[in-house]
Amino acid sequence: MYLSLLLTAAAVASAANAPVKCPIVFDGRVKATTQLTDFDSYSTSLFNAEYVKGQNLKWSQIVKFPTVNTSRFDNDTHKPFEVTISDTSIFQTQKGFRRAGLQFQGDTNNGSPASTGIKTIHFSIKQDPQRALNLSHEYLNVWHEAADYSANQFNFEAGTILGQTSLPRNTWKVLNRQNKQVWSTPIDNTEWQNFAITLDFGKNTLQVYYSKGDEPLKSVTSAVSNNNAGEGQYQIGMLKKPTGTSDVVNSGFQESRINEGLIYGGLFIEDSAGGCVSL
Repeated sequence: MYLSLLLTAAAVASAANAPVKCPIVFDGRVKATTQLTDFDSYSTSLFNAEYVKGQNLKWSQIVKFPTVNTSRFDNDTHKPFEVTISDTSIFQTQKGFRRAGLQFQGDTNNGSPASTGIKTIHFSIKQDPQRALNLSHEYLNVWHEAADYSANQFNFEAGTILGQTSLPRNTWKVLNRQNKQVWSTPIDNTEWQNFAITLDFGKNTLQVYYSKGDEPLKSVTSAVSNNNAGEGQYQIGMLKKPTGTSDVVNSGFQESRINEGLIYGGLFIEDSAGGCVSL
């Protein structure tokens, strides 16, 4: 009986700290020793210290360190982080959006190693009940934007998708370049939800993996056709679209006193050449 309990505990511990099995291209897993002010400097941050955020804000004013358990691909050397938005989350002149999007350092618009070959972006997300999303709006949370800013190769979204209000608002959705839903799953308000999206830039395909809590990832789509051309950059965080307008970038309704956030963990991009995907 005692041995059985030990084996069960070991299995749980192993599942909670799953190893990364493929070469990492960009690692966004935040070290446990990281301070909020480390996000403000190129010398100490894993991410671009200047973009994409409100003009008068520092990342140390945007990012939080919530007290939650670590996600599947983190371990005791990492800690989760939360990206938040407020009334002041206005990037440049984009007054329709409330926006805070992290970009990996080195993930350049042209020539990025994460926009060639076969790459998989991993991320785990968890809800903050103190900073709940308003699902009457559309949220982009993870996406890859083409270098000419004309389109996103994929969007990972929540809420009410503009022009597609028949889609349930309380789901996480993966949309392709044509903004059509490829796959969705209900939003869980308590558990970590783990996602991976593989982009094959040579074959122009997209494939989605998913699990909940400590469970291993499983493929939930085949490698579906998708236009991955145009290079560009990944963004991770919060982009909240307005309602009541056809010009979502520059106008529309956003309620006042916004205090919303999403918790991230297990964030990295790996090289999936030869079909390698960490599960």
